[in-house]
Amino acid sequence: MIRRFIEPQLQRLAAQFPVITITGPRQSGKTTLAQHHFAGYDYVNLEEPEIRTYAIEDPKGFLSDHPAPLIIDEVQRVPALLSYIQVISDRERKLGQYVLTGSHQPKLNSEISQSLAGRTGILQLLPLSIAELAATKSSTDRDALIHRGFLPKLHAMPDADVELEYSNYFATYVERDVRLLINLQHQHEFEVFVRLLAGRVGQLLNLNSLSDDIGVSAKTLRGWLNILEASFIVFRLPPYFENFGKRLVKTPKIYFTEVGLAAWLLGIKSADMVSRDPLIGNLFENMVIVEALKARLNSGNMPDMYFFRDQRGFEIDMLIAANRKIYPYEIKSARTWSPDWTGNLKTFAERDDKIEKGTVIYAGDLKRSGDPAAVNFKDTAEIIPK
Repeated sequence: MIRRFIEPQLQRLAAQFPVITITGPRQSGKTTLAQHHFAGYDYVNLEEPEIRTYAIEDPKGFLSDHPAPLIIDEVQRVPALLSYIQVISDRERKLGQYVLTGSHQPKLNSEISQSLAGRTGILQLLPLSIAELAATKSSTDRDALIHRGFLPKLHAMPDADVELEYSNYFATYVERDVRLLINLQHQHEFEVFVRLLAGRVGQLLNLNSLSDDIGVSAKTLRGWLNILEASFIVFRLPPYFENFGKRLVKTPKIYFTEVGLAAWLLGIKSADMVSRDPLIGNLFENMVIVEALKARLNSGNMPDMYFFRDQRGFEIDMLIAANRKIYPYEIKSARTWSPDWTGNLKTFAERDDKIEKGTVIYAGDLKRSGDPAAVNFKDTAEIIPK
């Protein structure tokens, strides 16, 4: 098993709360992490129909037959269990007794807020990070990472058919998760919507334009987008506009949690195709921003990540608010350094005293840049404020 950098946070929560909840996208490694870290715990998976039926029909009997310490996988499938877990944890007053995992934010979050508020520590586990792969001496080539992505399964099986894996991943997601959350009446249009989103990674989100392209109302698309975000398929990066003037863009940008899925949706079938794709810059930016997001989550912090853009088109790719400071980053997919890349960072730093010196994250050789502001993308996690 590849060591996950979030483990110290998991240990910290287990020593503080009776219940630990691990959320995140499917196949991100939640179950493997829980079973590895809590090796002596009993384990049940509520995706299994017989087990789920028992838990629904007789939650007291179910928890009696599976006493703590216990790992419950996909707990959002039987949310009623959480009330009974609350009663048991309040009665027993033991720390780290239940480990819950889930893939759907809305169901899980609403039930936790009602039943387990103050009783559970919550972690969000995303797929493998570049830093985690680098620690195993795995390849961290730019194009190979964008093509293969970061699902643990694909790195545990180096010879796996990447295209087939993502095809199955997407089909399973549509058939299982979306239908669980909404009554999907336009499956073809939904699939077109997801593919069009992949073509717009790193761009301002314009649902009205997408509505014209797909032939579905912007209101419906907004609902679909909420479901995609709730299931950790995509996320919106909000703009930052605090105290920097009024004429600023307030529309979020869209990114995929798994860049490999975005590449597959765009029809990229090999690592060799990545550098030739017109969206190489967008995909690279997606990968780096998710790497920064993983670094924040793995250190137990809220993301507090943004981008900046005004109506004149002046833009900073990524901002992180931490320690009462703003840390700006420019992201460049090119392998050849250009001194011009630091221009926007220097201009931006003049806006406010709380803005720290900026960093350019790029794909080339640091020794050739000769600029202290340059960082190779493989070291992204190291320069993200904790």
